[in-house]
Amino acid sequence: MAFTHLHLHTEYSLLDGACQINQLVERVKALGQSAVAITDHGVMYGVIDFYRACKAAGIKPVIGCEVYVAPRTRFDRVHELDGSARHLVLLCRNEEGYRNLSYMVSMAFTEGFYIKPRIDMDLLREHHEGLIALSACLAGEIPRRLSNGDYEGAKAHALEMRELFGEDGYYLEIQDHRIPEQQAVIAGMLRLSRETGIPLVATNDCHYLTREDAAMQDVLMCVQMGKLVEDADRMRFETDEFYVKSEDEMRALFPNCPEAIDNTQKIVDACNVDFEFGKYHLPEFKLPRGETDGDAYFEKLCWQGFGRRYPDGGEELKNRLRMEMGVIRQMGFVDYFLIVSDFIGYAKEHGIPVGPGRGSGAGSMVAYCLRITDVDPIKYGLIFERFLNPERVSLPDIDVDFDPEGRLEVIDYCREKYGHDKVAQCVIYGTIKTKQALKDSARIMGYEFAMGEKVTKALPPAATGGKDVPLHDIFDPKAKRYAEAREFRELYESDPDAKRITDEAMGIEGLIRQTGVHACATIMGSEPITDTSPLLERTDGTITTTFEYHTCETLGLVKMDFLGLSNLTVIGDTLKNIAANGKDPIDYTKIPLDDRGTYELLSRGDTLGVFQLDSDGMRALLKSLKPDNFNDISALIALYRPGPMDMDSHNNYAKRKNGL
Repeated sequence: MAFTHLHLHTEYSLLDGACQINQLVERVKALGQSAVAITDHGVMYGVIDFYRACKAAGIKPVIGCEVYVAPRTRFDRVHELDGSARHLVLLCRNEEGYRNLSYMVSMAFTEGFYIKPRIDMDLLREHHEGLIALSACLAGEIPRRLSNGDYEGAKAHALEMRELFGEDGYYLEIQDHRIPEQQAVIAGMLRLSRETGIPLVATNDCHYLTREDAAMQDVLMCVQMGKLVEDADRMRFETDEFYVKSEDEMRALFPNCPEAIDNTQKIVDACNVDFEFGKYHLPEFKLPRGETDGDAYFEKLCWQGFGRRYPDGGEELKNRLRMEMGVIRQMGFVDYFLIVSDFIGYAKEHGIPVGPGRGSGAGSMVAYCLRITDVDPIKYGLIFERFLNPERVSLPDIDVDFDPEGRLEVIDYCREKYGHDKVAQCVIYGTIKTKQALKDSARIMGYEFAMGEKVTKALPPAATGGKDVPLHDIFDPKAKRYAEAREFRELYESDPDAKRITDEAMGIEGLIRQTGVHACATIMGSEPITDTSPLLERTDGTITTTFEYHTCETLGLVKMDFLGLSNLTVIGDTLKNIAANGKDPIDYTKIPLDDRGTYELLSRGDTLGVFQLDSDGMRALLKSLKPDNFNDISALIALYRPGPMDMDSHNNYAKRKNGL
């Protein structure tokens, strides 16, 4: 029998776990182990990244979570009674177990959050199918009772858990990190196993990859708690034993319990979760009363829109519409277009300013006819195949700009129409960047603020787009910007304090620091989102996915981009003010695009507040290029991007345009 780590915290146990997934897989493989589990604290952020990395390396992934269980119910919030949740490791046997775990983790955030995201015994009783439970670390219910001298209480709880999870679904977890308290707990666990027949399983509470990484993980803990390394009263791990150990090391810890090691393989054999990628789960569009066929309704709306947009449209234009409708049907995206058209229609009917369209979606005549966009693709020679192409199967990507306040109203409309459990905004992860890593490192080691500033100011300037140069690249002669980092390397070699700060920073750079809400991505699905991605509830009440939008898309959920654009608020307010002053109302979609006065204003760079044209660099380019037609504006926006700017193409274009 072989050994597998079944209690492990990746970098997604934020500012606590330091096992970066790609390095973890390499470590497991180097140790000759064929499987590994992910059991992050209360969350499932890293599950898909972990699964893919394991599969790519030929390692079997075991999907799980170390959940927090409320002492009473998940709804109780009396600090003296409910402030300390119990740990429990849950591992997924199959897809049903994954759905149940995902649902419980979601409820832990949306219903049970109090200090930590908490489930309770009621949730476990209702959603335990397909799961294997391990009794967890010293913070688990049974270890706590044993530590408190309540053996009979521990036994009663163990029997209750076995009754719930079944003979082969509940294990008494034994750990030995050379902590004195654990020795008494191990003795209690051995006795419980003998008296109840509940099997043992040996785990190591892995928070980092090797013993040498203990100091780096300690730095993470200081960052999390805002403490200094030297603070005597801060939380810290008692030993440096919380690393990914070899099978020989684990067997040496428990020489009298070989079955506890062997049982890890039994659990691995029982856990078989696979994810399906690339199959889309589009929400079903709710047809209005009297309509029974989605395809027919889609075609009806398209031809109605064609009549409005192209009243004199000939056969060539009609053929273009037929071609686009055929491709959309062939790719299975009819409902997608109906949904987008519907929520944009809702916004326009309720006075919420909506942008005219952006990106490749503006190349679609169907989108134009359905009032998704207000840009005529025929007039501007835009290409539908850049948006949708049967030879490059991917979900449509229609970015829609809304007034920021109205944006939330449109999202609420979608949640009401398609189900609150089927629509959610997307999470984003914030990582510890180079400068932040250096400043955090300096702060927790007790240096004055000026020292952190001194070290970060020696860094090469950020790359185009604002990205810092990674510390590892600074010391890698093969890295692209190695030569620019000579000042930093000289400081590192000459100043022991700078070296100490940098060495600590290199350990935490790139780890995930916090989560946030994506500026625009919203996920929709045909089934409850918790079947695929656990949900989170943030302090402001926003519900988000656990997985970032690109991960949700690979799992078949549909991403809609609801962008909040303050410029639309300005335009809307301007139109209201014009009407309030007794002037004739203006339809801004009919403003001529050849107005000389407008181009003179643009050529002077008088564009503060104008969308995409108000940065200092863009205003300088406007003065240089002197646009005199709409295509000039398109060109300069396309050129004002990192690639062309690095090659000075935008300035060369401006010179050639003006005969220079």
